[in-house]
Amino acid sequence: MKLLQERIKHSKFGESIIIETTIRIMVPFIQLFGLYVIVHGHYSPGGGFQGGVILGASFILIGLGYDFKTSLTRMKEKTNIILGNLGALIFTGVALLCALMGGLFLDYSVLDKLIPLGAIEWRSFGIFLVEVGVGLAVMSIMVSLFWDICSGGDLDEGL
Repeated sequence: MKLLQERIKHSKFGESIIIETTIRIMVPFIQLFGLYVIVHGHYSPGGGFQGGVILGASFILIGLGYDFKTSLTRMKEKTNIILGNLGALIFTGVALLCALMGGLFLDYSVLDKLIPLGAIEWRSFGIFLVEVGVGLAVMSIMVSLFWDICSGGDLDEGL
């Protein structure tokens, strides 16, 4: 109780303990749901784009509920850049590997020559890899757009 009273006494204008606590509780579940949508994208509706938007929205929610600086501390700009590039690299890497193995651009069945799992399994696993790549890239772009809008493109407001 004493900690709560200290927090209320030293709170800045506009802060809300209820909103911050709700966000702190909800964000892990939102991120888990985003990962679920990405992972099950090759079995059911949804996938990389939708899951990436959900993951990005979880970081945007932190920025809206707390402040811009807190959003930047939860995921550093460098980490965001690395995840975005990694997502694009996974997508194009799988596609190019399919083409280099003698198939079409996203013909996952030719990857059976590389590791013999079977054409059907490679189609499922190839789609899964592409969904993960798209999810990472979309999440990174959503967070970057939010940061750019918040900072006017400078990314120095919360620093």
